[in-house]
Amino acid sequence: MKKLYIFVLIGLLLGCKAEPAPVDIIFDTDLGNDVDDAIALVMLHRYADMGLVNILAEGLSKEGDAPVRCMEIFNDWYGHRGVPFGTIRGGADCETDAVNYARAVAEEYGGEPAAVIPESHVLYRALLSSRPDHSVVFVTVGFSTNIARLLEYDRDLVARKAKLLVLMAGNFTGEETSEYNVWKDIESARKVVEQWPGEIVFSPFELGIKVNYPGSVIEKSFLEEEPLTTAYKAYLPMPYDRPCWDPTALVYAAEGSSYFTESLPGTVSITPSGVTTFEQSKDGLHRILSVDDAQAKVLVDRIIQLTTK
Repeated sequence: MKKLYIFVLIGLLLGCKAEPAPVDIIFDTDLGNDVDDAIALVMLHRYADMGLVNILAEGLSKEGDAPVRCMEIFNDWYGHRGVPFGTIRGGADCETDAVNYARAVAEEYGGEPAAVIPESHVLYRALLSSRPDHSVVFVTVGFSTNIARLLEYDRDLVARKAKLLVLMAGNFTGEETSEYNVWKDIESARKVVEQWPGEIVFSPFELGIKVNYPGSVIEKSFLEEEPLTTAYKAYLPMPYDRPCWDPTALVYAAEGSSYFTESLPGTVSITPSGVTTFEQSKDGLHRILSVDDAQAKVLVDRIIQLTTK
């Protein structure tokens, strides 16, 4: 009987699968430029609700009071008011690049931004100091400015505490064009790609353009007064579907590679004009994500599921 009990106990223990620990994420965004940042921000909160992500901090790489107030409104509405976040000063000039839907959200909800918002890279350094070594995943879906400043501030700390950097950046189709997030701050993008002390995974332009969020979901599944509804409708005339450059980067950071095809390791380089290239090498620390049509459809379904949960 004792042997039987031991075998049953062993079987139960082997059959129990430990829940994966939530991924510690610092989410850096140019909220207020393209509306896919707002979609990704809602997803970030959903991931936290599901226990898959621990939001250490959020940071803005778009300057101004409107993005700050918009971030506060999203955090409040989607249930994570206490998440620390930072802003940027002296950032890239991007105010006239697109409709600033962050301003529309700020005006719709009113109120003033918090009196004291730290600079993003300063906040990141303070938070990293208390984290376990090699535990923090950075997700950068805007300009690389904050990450470049963090590396200048304390690269050794980043080397100890960071696990991975996921960048929505680059165009690896062979075109001699600079992808927007790179082009707006080429110097910072080059610095991050060359000096980041660990692995970088790129979710590039050609991936996100294949994964389109349906505007019909906004019209059918969201309340009229939700911040994402306000942002989406302010950005372009409805109805429209929007490529999910930023949400795909977040999916990889939170859930891993199962939705994607990963390149072999290699090294990304950025020219002085902002053109990105990739050369495979067994010792390279960079990988590029891609999707085929079937994977793109699955990703769209997953992003819809996450935003409408």
